[in-house]
Amino acid sequence: MNTFPMVNLLMRVTALAVALCFSAACATSSKNINAAYVSPLAYNNYTCDQLRMEYFRISNRVIEVSGRQDSAAKRDAIGMGVGLVLFWPALFLLAGSKGSPEELARLKGECDALEACAIEKNCPLAQELADAKKKQQEIAKLELEQSEKEARNQPPGDVLR
Repeated sequence: MNTFPMVNLLMRVTALAVALCFSAACATSSKNINAAYVSPLAYNNYTCDQLRMEYFRISNRVIEVSGRQDSAAKRDAIGMGVGLVLFWPALFLLAGSKGSPEELARLKGECDALEACAIEKNCPLAQELADAKKKQQEIAKLELEQSEKEARNQPPGDVLR
């Protein structure tokens, strides 16, 4: 009986198990981090102007922390690719680049709480945020339609274009 196929299978299973373990340690993209619950009651005593200022202060932090989180996710993805394809010790670099998912979740939750408070108080900020979300959805829809149109117009087999 030839034991080489069994050894080959064992090596593949081991490599897959190691890859799964390391992929669990990878940083998550900022868009995949959900908001943590923050009570709107924390902002009940704020005026509409204070809600607006706090919302923009927090949203600027969200942008900053999202950038760090996405950088960590990108580094981890590159490290995973290099580690799996070329140099397996590179997988050990993944453990240190966690990003700040807890902080980002909390900040997103604060934005949600501020928005809920603005809606409750009928502040202009609530309508501005609703308009901005609607515009964002329209842009995303147009981008999706454009990419689908380009995919339909691409000749089959022209993958590298």
